[in-house]
Amino acid sequence: MADKVSFSGYSVVSCGTMRPELEKLRETGFLDAKKVLYTAPGLHERPQELEAQLARRLDDAGKLSDNVIVVYGEKCFIDTRDPSRVTDTLIQENCPGATRVNASNCVDMLASKEERGTIAGGERVYWLTPGWVQHWSFIFRDWDAAMANETFPQHDKAIVLDGIGFFNEYVERSPERILEISDWMKLGIESHAVSFERLKRLLVDCLRSR
Repeated sequence: MADKVSFSGYSVVSCGTMRPELEKLRETGFLDAKKVLYTAPGLHERPQELEAQLARRLDDAGKLSDNVIVVYGEKCFIDTRDPSRVTDTLIQENCPGATRVNASNCVDMLASKEERGTIAGGERVYWLTPGWVQHWSFIFRDWDAAMANETFPQHDKAIVLDGIGFFNEYVERSPERILEISDWMKLGIESHAVSFERLKRLLVDCLRSR
């Protein structure tokens, strides 16, 4: 991405699942936003809590700057009482001028559908990000063994899309934790290194859509 861009007039609201990647972009100087505000990670499992937290963060961001970027996927929120209310509905209700990154979910922010197809190589993959692994117990705290058995064994393996060098370090530091998650999923877990190019492009597209 050759052109120099700046997010200096922007505030960012993101799901906490994407904190590792966004903080890395802040460290490198790419994401020079005024403020990055996070909701708790993995709230798609609890839509009402997601709605409340996202509304508060959007309100906070709107007070900080006129320009707001939302790092949430199109499919991260669906109101169980009114399925027509989705992520973009929440944004429009609480911060009408905000722009959301054009992705389905956090996995899609790190690798496109086509890229994931190439990585999968024909296997059925349950996709993960570093944030999912870090916050596993919190995200899946309401799941029991029956729900896990209905979901994960439909896949051949799990792959962590890793753009921050997280997985190998985590395996060395907490191998028992990875084994615990793998046993619960009944899937092997591996990682695949990805670049930040897709995430950067999605963020820059938000600037250009203004």
